[in-house]
Amino acid sequence: MKNWYLKFSSQPHQPFFSSGMIFFIIFLTLLLGSFSSVFSLDSSLLTYHAYSMIFIVFVQFFMGFLYVVFPRFLVQAEIKKELYMKHFFLYFFSSLGFLLSLLFANNFIFIFTLFLILAQILSFRILYLIYENSKVANKYDTKWILISFLFGLISHIIYYFSLFGFSNSYFLEKIAINGGFYLFLFGLIFSISQRMIPFFTQVKVQTYKINKSAKIMEIFFILMILKVVFLTLNLTIFSLIINIAFFIFIIFELYKWKLPLFNVSAIMWVLYISLYWIPIGFFISILQNSFELLNINFVFEKASLHTFALGYFSTILLGFGTRVVLGHSGQTPHANKFTTIIFIVVQIIVLLRIFTSFSLNLHFNYIFWVNLTTAILLISLVIWSLKYIKILLKGK
Repeated sequence: MKNWYLKFSSQPHQPFFSSGMIFFIIFLTLLLGSFSSVFSLDSSLLTYHAYSMIFIVFVQFFMGFLYVVFPRFLVQAEIKKELYMKHFFLYFFSSLGFLLSLLFANNFIFIFTLFLILAQILSFRILYLIYENSKVANKYDTKWILISFLFGLISHIIYYFSLFGFSNSYFLEKIAINGGFYLFLFGLIFSISQRMIPFFTQVKVQTYKINKSAKIMEIFFILMILKVVFLTLNLTIFSLIINIAFFIFIIFELYKWKLPLFNVSAIMWVLYISLYWIPIGFFISILQNSFELLNINFVFEKASLHTFALGYFSTILLGFGTRVVLGHSGQTPHANKFTTIIFIVVQIIVLLRIFTSFSLNLHFNYIFWVNLTTAILLISLVIWSLKYIKILLKGK
């Protein structure tokens, strides 16, 4: 057991990726069970679905990734195992406590939410200290990773105060979830994407030249802050303007990047495909805002949000996850037929979830389509885990 623990804890991504995937599967199972009326939960959908995905699931995946690459970005010593394992245990047991409270004792959720905030503060602190101690001249990308993380902390704290039943608790919850999703999670993943994807491409394709806008992250965060403000305040006309601006910005960037989609292996093209879901998500948002302004009776539900969450976040998570798991276990990063099929299935799931949102206009059985989409995603994650979590648990 001691030898296993030494191997399992030898690299930061191993415990964090394992925990992230375990809780991803558990919270999706809760969603499926709740919609199927297998059991009922006292908490709102925002609590056990939105909050858990933002502040429990995805954050652990990307903390595992950042604990590996952040010191390398800034030419600093690796984070000590004793330190990152303390953080891991705090994340893991706080997440477990949140889950058990959700199922059996809602009154205790605020305790474990507080512990999760503490874990996030400690993560921010260690990344910030690495940033401050670094003498590297170019800290552009790492600065914006920290800024997105700071937005996440602010959103998390606002969510915590929304738990106490104040008169404006719903508004606080709305700010926290919108800020957590767009400024923290979207911001964090995009900050990493615009750094790593062109870099990986340059390594694989010798003729490829990185060509990004000089102020790409400044533009991104200005637009995203405005989007969160207008979305939270339900200012449809301004939301439409920002969504159009964001759509143009992303299309322009992807055009500039000129990613060689058909000249790379599956392990790379899945990262490219994840990026292409971003303009699709904003196009759906544009349609939704336009229909609202024109008083066209059409239900979009959460189509754009799930395009981002499944199409961009989940696809890139599996792409980065597969690459990191293989690369740091001494294997060449690649996607065999098994993994490629999983990637393709996830893209089908995104389309299915968009259709599910639109099915409300066709008088289809919405619950059936939600459950079907969730079940297929759940099965896909379990199948992926059978191969890759085994590598993580085994350790190096």
